[in-house]
Amino acid sequence: METLSVEKGTILQTPDTDPRHGYFVMQGLLRSYFVDDSGKEYTMIFAPQGWTIGDLEAFGFNRKTRLVIEALEFSVVRKFDLRDVASGHSPDLAIELKHMHRRVGALQLRVLMLMSTSALDRYEYFLQTYPELSNRVSQKLIASYLGVTPQALSTIRKRRVKSE
Repeated sequence: METLSVEKGTILQTPDTDPRHGYFVMQGLLRSYFVDDSGKEYTMIFAPQGWTIGDLEAFGFNRKTRLVIEALEFSVVRKFDLRDVASGHSPDLAIELKHMHRRVGALQLRVLMLMSTSALDRYEYFLQTYPELSNRVSQKLIASYLGVTPQALSTIRKRRVKSE
């Protein structure tokens, strides 16, 4: 595995490339997102310290990547080859598999919540899952993650404050 120091705004993965690498965040914050045909961004997942990020769907189905992986702040990451993990050649296989299972589990729960819960419930889940991110990530990115507009997020936050 290669350790990289990346500046805020660095793009680690672009769409339409081979999904060879995953990243374990040792310090900092990454996010994965995709852009639809109209140019709108959709945040898939945030990866703070201790999380792993990569385009597992593209790797698993042998497709080109759809996701962009971006550093939201200065970050130190371990870059690893997904093929090594999948084939068992990674010296840290058990650790990386645990991190990837955690990511897949988080994404599964996120999809279920998007299908079945209110925006307020999704915001509460975001705050529980990423307690330190509400002050580190812009409201626009949080809204993108929740599947709402920034204006709707502002309304949700106001209602939440009033109810406390």
